Amino acid sequence: MLKRIIYTCLGAVAITLAVTSCKTPELLQKDVNNAVPESFANSSQDTTNTASLIWQDYFNDPYLKALIDTALSNNQELNITLQEIQIAQNEIRVRKGEILPSVGIGAAAGVDKVGRYTSQGANDANTEIKPGKEMPEPLQDYMLGAYATWEVDIWHKLRNAKKSAMTRYLGSVEGKNFMVTNLIAEIANSYYELLALDNELAIVKQNIEIQNNAFEIVKYQKTAARVTELAVRRFEAQVLNTKSLQYGIQQDIMEVENRINFLVGRFPQKVERNPNAFGDLIPKAVQAGIPSQLLANRPDIRQAELELAASKIDIQVAKADFYPSLEIRAGLGFNAFNPSYIFTSPQSLIYSLAGELVAPLINRNAIKARYLTANAKQIQAIYNYEQTILNAYVEVANQLSNISNLEQTYDLKSKEVQALTQSVEISNELFNSARADYMEVLLTQRDALESKFELIETKMKQMHATVDIYQALGGGWK
Repeated sequence: MLKRIIYTCLGAVAITLAVTSCKTPELLQKDVNNAVPESFANSSQDTTNTASLIWQDYFNDPYLKALIDTALSNNQELNITLQEIQIAQNEIRVRKGEILPSVGIGAAAGVDKVGRYTSQGANDANTEIKPGKEMPEPLQDYMLGAYATWEVDIWHKLRNAKKSAMTRYLGSVEGKNFMVTNLIAEIANSYYELLALDNELAIVKQNIEIQNNAFEIVKYQKTAARVTELAVRRFEAQVLNTKSLQYGIQQDIMEVENRINFLVGRFPQKVERNPNAFGDLIPKAVQAGIPSQLLANRPDIRQAELELAASKIDIQVAKADFYPSLEIRAGLGFNAFNPSYIFTSPQSLIYSLAGELVAPLINRNAIKARYLTANAKQIQAIYNYEQTILNAYVEVANQLSNISNLEQTYDLKSKEVQALTQSVEISNELFNSARADYMEVLLTQRDALESKFELIETKMKQMHATVDIYQALGGGWK
């Protein structure tokens, strides 16, 4: 009898496999291209890479270090991402639980009254539990037992789902690292912008004082009939225009401070800093290494690579839906109509064992759709991975060029400021000796002020470039 049951089951399995072994839908194929040029535009093969420096060694300003350190603890967006990592970790536990058998325990109680003139009622009336005792009426029912279900992972569907969840968890960790890199860069850029605004404000205040002195001289010359009222009004307008710049810069300072405070995770307050240190800042010498190092250093590339790996596993999970699934169910317990009999064995003992083999046969459109969707997402992940690599290379190339061009620009701007500063002194002397027109003085002062602003802007861009190249190379998260 047992052999007959075994042969019947094996036959059913063979028929099921024969039916379901038909060819799965053909998938589009795409190879991954992660090749990068051997070097950047400078053609250097030096593997020394600035990205290997931790951010505490890359940034020297103690006030900036304190801001970054606080942000890594308090930034709300970063903390939200940390919870996403926790969610991904819990997903692994869910997938792991699906592989293991599910075991539960239950108890039940009830009462049942059947009609006397029914087959069950007549049968109960003629049943004796003990000599001289009939089945009680109404009939009570008590049950206590344990049950278990287990889906046998024949095709590694559940194990692959767990592996996919694990890969995505690792990807979420890389996503957090990428956010850390971006957060450090954003704080550093905002901090240097704040220092630049402080220096612009100081220059404006110096120019207001110089222009006020010139304005007083022009008014004195007006009383001496050496200049007209027109010159007095033009000098006055110049002073008022410069004063208006002061309030615009003060507003910019407040907004940048609040931006930093937001990134740090605190309400608006004064950002501690040393504005005088801005003039002494020297852009760091950066070693870009070779492009292939980006694949290991950039967290966004690593995240895209892990997402690609997970999407490939998802195809195997979806493919397993075409094959039969085997589920085993078992139960063991006690069942009686009287609590005093419930643990009487073997009379009250109940047990069950069943296996269920199910395979899709007709209307498999939903399974095919999930399979094709998994493949489309995998191809999408390939394109995203390749795009992330290309974007990383372009960012580094742009910043290397930017650093070189800004260095040349700063040298020229420094000479321009020096020349215009001297021209201001010369124009004032010529005007006082009536050898130059007042318009020459005003234009020279305006040009000198603008050139000083441009020099500060260039220095700020240089500092931004050192931050951006550090970020582009994948530094900051280690």
